[in-house]
Amino acid sequence: MSLIFSLPSILEESRREYCKIKESLESGPEFFPVEKIYHRKSEESSLLARGDNLDFIQYLLREKKMEGKLQLAYLDPPFYSKASYDAVIRLKSEAVGEVPAIKPLAYEDLWKTGIEEYLRMLCVRFFLIRDLLSEEGCLWVHLDWHVVHYVKILLDAIFGEKNFVNEVVWHYKSGGTGKRNFSRKHDTLLFYGKSRHYYFRPLKEKSYNRGYKPYRFKGVKEYKDELGWYTMVNMKDVWQIDMVGRTSGERTGYATQKPEQLLERIIESCSRPGDCCADFFCGSGSFAAAAEKLSRTWIACDIGGIAAACSLKRMSVKKSAFVLLEECPDRQGDELEIRLQVEPIDLTDKKLVTVTLDGYTMDMKRVSLKREDREILKKFRKKDPLQLLEYWSVDFHYDGRVHNPQFSFPKENHTMEKVCRQIVSDTGKISVRAVDVFGNSSLKVLDMGEVPEREREMEE
Repeated sequence: MSLIFSLPSILEESRREYCKIKESLESGPEFFPVEKIYHRKSEESSLLARGDNLDFIQYLLREKKMEGKLQLAYLDPPFYSKASYDAVIRLKSEAVGEVPAIKPLAYEDLWKTGIEEYLRMLCVRFFLIRDLLSEEGCLWVHLDWHVVHYVKILLDAIFGEKNFVNEVVWHYKSGGTGKRNFSRKHDTLLFYGKSRHYYFRPLKEKSYNRGYKPYRFKGVKEYKDELGWYTMVNMKDVWQIDMVGRTSGERTGYATQKPEQLLERIIESCSRPGDCCADFFCGSGSFAAAAEKLSRTWIACDIGGIAAACSLKRMSVKKSAFVLLEECPDRQGDELEIRLQVEPIDLTDKKLVTVTLDGYTMDMKRVSLKREDREILKKFRKKDPLQLLEYWSVDFHYDGRVHNPQFSFPKENHTMEKVCRQIVSDTGKISVRAVDVFGNSSLKVLDMGEVPEREREMEE
């Protein structure tokens, strides 16, 4: 039987689950209790969350009271491709020598009970995101040929057929070639308004004249570039944008990474500077990076550890102000080797505190890799363990609950600052947090009051 006959029941089951969630928002359990603050400037800072986006959306509705406050939601979910996708992690060290890239699993697009499970997953989130959107809000759903036709029908039912705005085709050059079909070179983006009052600002693009020659029409402005003469017209619904290439400065190594240019068009057309925009399957963090560039407040979420590590590093490099939320707390123990030095400053009651990152002992049980990749990892673990870290930060005023770093050090071009210094007037606790290349996080708490002045290696 065709799936089309199952769509009404999928929709109804999703609606019932949505209603249960709405009823439980007032009394339901607390999600995302762990919070770390990075470069926060105000209460309106952006949010980066690691965990199930269904839990996170409930958190936004219940704790953040965000119903009707979101201007733009972009969803780039798994495409129901029935495939697994690897990330590419390149480690480099003189101590280890030349090694091939490690390819850990980024995410699986596999659904044990089939397409109906997948569509119900999406539908419940569509219902809740509709509640988050303002009356002027917009929804963009990014898919390809596998299921976009089914999702269009479901979105028509949830958002209303009249609120469908555009089907945008993203055309790219990259990808494979087909021997029994035309080569697939495009994705499909579905654009809906929350209401008929959705915000939209048309973007402009070049339209080259026939023969690339001037028309000289009265009142029509014409321009010339290296190709020839053109006019500026409202952008059409087919977008020619290349994928992120191997040599691109944007490239993170994350599977299915989207180019910032694509997301900038969506953000610019459907939001204003200062508006809140969200990506609930954020992957490599391209949407957040584009929103940051365009002065939007952003919300990003992903359940994958590698995705979270990638986004955290990417936004930290950009010095973005954001709050990090995680469903799982940091591991606390001896994975991080930290040296702490406290020196008095003459004629003052202040102290110069130096924190040195000396080592990292990765728990191999936290990583699932192929045998050859595990052997590479063991070499780095033994000879250059700090290369396994993607990011570390220091909070000199740790309150025992929230890691609120004043200094952060992402790895760039295979190098990372290992020493952090700060003048402090108290001798409280310091927290040091690190995230490795697989997204595993570790926290170590040091007590400055227990450190003799000058120098002492901390052993917890």
